Amino acid sequence: MHSARLLIQLCLTTLLLAASMAAAQSGPASPTLKSVLLEQLKTTHNQEDWFVPVKIAIEGLTPEQAAWKDPNENHSIAQLVNHLIFWNQQQLAKFKGEKPAPFSGDNKETFAGLDKASWEASVKQIDEVLVAWEKAIEAADDAKLAKWYSIIARISTHNAYHTGQIIYIRKMKGNWDPAKGVK
Repeated sequence: MHSARLLIQLCLTTLLLAASMAAAQSGPASPTLKSVLLEQLKTTHNQEDWFVPVKIAIEGLTPEQAAWKDPNENHSIAQLVNHLIFWNQQQLAKFKGEKPAPFSGDNKETFAGLDKASWEASVKQIDEVLVAWEKAIEAADDAKLAKWYSIIARISTHNAYHTGQIIYIRKMKGNWDPAKGVK
């Protein structure tokens, strides 16, 4: 009887050990909608991954560099950053159930220029609105994220698209450091 109990305890111990080893080897938890949306947003904000995030793309720019426009009248870096600020703030207000800033519907208005003093404020604002997005997503429940996932994913894509333009402009002007991620 004693040996049967010992054998049962040994079998249970072996099963528990095997189960815990299997759980440890299975790796990190499966991604959730929240984790995927946060990862997308963070990699377009300030977390280096496959491409350069906006925070690094605008780092070290002078107001003059940010305001430069090519002869074809394409957008300046400052205009692109202000456009990103506008749309991230608009959608964040809606996500939080707040009234967004008034908008005429003319997207050209979102590409506001800047004077030299406002560049530093724009750099700070883009960071603040993206941090606010990250916090809002972290605090949101699954039901809200299920309703908003497509818009949040598009926000990240939109941010990445314009960040690519910023880097292109910097490369054209010779003020991009390839050590920051894009050769």
